[in-house]
Amino acid sequence: MSAEQKAFELGIEFPEVSRGYLNLCIRTGNLLMTSGHVSNIKGKLGADLGVDEGYAAAKECMVKILQSVHAEHGTLDGLRCIKLLGCVNSTQDFIEQHLVINGASDLVHELFGKETDGYRARSALGFASLPTGPAVEVEAIFEIKDV
Repeated sequence: MSAEQKAFELGIEFPEVSRGYLNLCIRTGNLLMTSGHVSNIKGKLGADLGVDEGYAAAKECMVKILQSVHAEHGTLDGLRCIKLLGCVNSTQDFIEQHLVINGASDLVHELFGKETDGYRARSALGFASLPTGPAVEVEAIFEIKDV
């Protein structure tokens, strides 16, 4: 089953994305690079929110990224995820950023394959704050395989 078919099965919708101040996904050569996409879930991990809520926030970010990628490329098929960067709004002593960003990673694995096109590099970092107060911000780089 293709990545796009899997996304539809999971209930991910691809509404038209309107242009804003920043380009949410830009193509350069055979790469699609996204801006950071933030969760609607607000708060600080380790204070207001736990790992499960952070996981949901990271997954939400990944859905938004997929929508932006789809708007730019027209499909999720024929793509390979090569890098994720996850930023977690967290307290100084919170050390489970990697578990939070698994929310984005697990969705990539589910859609693109854990051992194939979803197997990528990743960073999960903690931040004292993020602009506008979201729990999580994620950005991604995809390779277009069929150019």
